[in-house]
Amino acid sequence: MRALPTDPIRLYWWKGVPNFGDALSALVVAHVSGRAVRHAGPKGCEMLAIGSLIQVMRRNYGEPAPDGRRPVIWGAGLLHPVGSTGFLDNVDVALLRGPLSADLLGLRMRGFGDPGLLVSDLLGDLPARNDRIALVPHHSMLEDPALAALLASEPALKLIDVAGDALATCREIASCRHVISASLHGLIVADACGVPSTWLMPGGQQHLKYYDYAASVGRPLDMPLTLAEVPAHLRGLKDDDRLDWAEGIARARSDLLTAFPAHMRAQTPASAAVAEPK
Repeated sequence: MRALPTDPIRLYWWKGVPNFGDALSALVVAHVSGRAVRHAGPKGCEMLAIGSLIQVMRRNYGEPAPDGRRPVIWGAGLLHPVGSTGFLDNVDVALLRGPLSADLLGLRMRGFGDPGLLVSDLLGDLPARNDRIALVPHHSMLEDPALAALLASEPALKLIDVAGDALATCREIASCRHVISASLHGLIVADACGVPSTWLMPGGQQHLKYYDYAASVGRPLDMPLTLAEVPAHLRGLKDDDRLDWAEGIARARSDLLTAFPAHMRAQTPASAAVAEPK
């Protein structure tokens, strides 16, 4: 049963650890749909967007939902390969994050995109650039003594709090001249705002999601820097803010907007918001 277009969209996003990338999901979906959004568990959701969440759908939709609901996947991707794909018969795939997810799921698709690329539409006028270099750790790295030592030794680095307010975090990223990020959405927000960025080793995290996103926009992605390699990298940074994959970013943004399900958009102008869970 579909909700009315005036009801909040029941969106699933990961809430295990406060993280701005996950929090962006509700904000972007509210902006694009023109509707309020509230969090729902995977068994009761209508949609999932930002995040490596497709394996959650595999676990929960091996059989059709009893109420006939088919959750929409819009921009989500895989964290790791899945053993079976029968769940795809019980969900609607509007768009995937990238071609690696599509290939692993056995789907033939041309358009891809991570909804985080639409964050610049939420920010309005981007902040003026300063001379700082953003360091965006993965949340699992925050207690690493090597991270603290690097920040103490390199005053040009500005630590970005990934657990902070999502849009404030995005504005901080947009205000820096370069971003070094172990967070996938640190890289994506930098791309969305036209800020050059470098991939940092994300602790023990798997790399599939990073390569999946990079392939979606045609971004070359070598092996990530280690924390020990950051100082030498800083010395070699050049003042060049061109993104050679800007055309790919624009194409992904267009694909995201085109693929958003029409039946989930507000039928009349509305002020979208993130609704409090009931």
